[in-house]
Amino acid sequence: MNDLKQRLDKEYEARNTVFELSEDKPDPLFAVKKYLDSKYISEIALICALLSYGNAKQILKTLLSIDFNVIDNREAILNTSFPLYRFQTRDDIKNIFLCMHDIIENGGIKNIFLDSYNKENNVLFGINAMIESLRNRVELTNGLDFLIGRKSIKSSASSPLKRWNMFLRWLVRKDNIDIGIWGDRVSTKHLILPLDTHTFKVSKKLGLLNRKSYDLQSALEITDNLAKFDKDDPIKYDFALYRIGQEKII
Repeated sequence: MNDLKQRLDKEYEARNTVFELSEDKPDPLFAVKKYLDSKYISEIALICALLSYGNAKQILKTLLSIDFNVIDNREAILNTSFPLYRFQTRDDIKNIFLCMHDIIENGGIKNIFLDSYNKENNVLFGINAMIESLRNRVELTNGLDFLIGRKSIKSSASSPLKRWNMFLRWLVRKDNIDIGIWGDRVSTKHLILPLDTHTFKVSKKLGLLNRKSYDLQSALEITDNLAKFDKDDPIKYDFALYRIGQEKII
């Protein structure tokens, strides 16, 4: 395990640089960081995270084509032509913007998360609260149903909640990759690995995961194993694991 820790620490240090985020090295966080000065960066980041499925280059291309500055202006949202993206129609994306605008008008997504997270110091409660809030604010099409996802407190046989956990990683952790604007209210030790196909395969190869199922329980197992290397910030290694898989290093 010491050899694996040294390898992961080395990969983390190598990847913890602003040069890891660019159009040539695509990641949705590159689009998020263009709006760091916005008062609504949390809501912008959440839309970016929810749209982050599929090919990384196509995700980033789509996100960069959207003007997120309209998020606080209902009239501007209604008059904006949004792109199509895979399972989402133009109206689906417009409606998620309208939904987020309403959340902003009612105190913001951070408050929704914290109200539930603080009861148990459990991010799953906060994630479920955010999912419920979005689902209650929009007429669900198939595209929006997929985009938002479903509530999932139980850890077995359920979605790994990759996009929601990635959103929290972005907003809670603070280094040269993650922006950490919620770090004063949420502990990094409570975060869960945003399990995707890359981190799933790499974690199995490295012995961080024994399960065969791509689910929340696997995300929790990997997180618990990474906590042996850094109990206060186990998912600091997530981005490095993702890049190792994306670049087919192992």
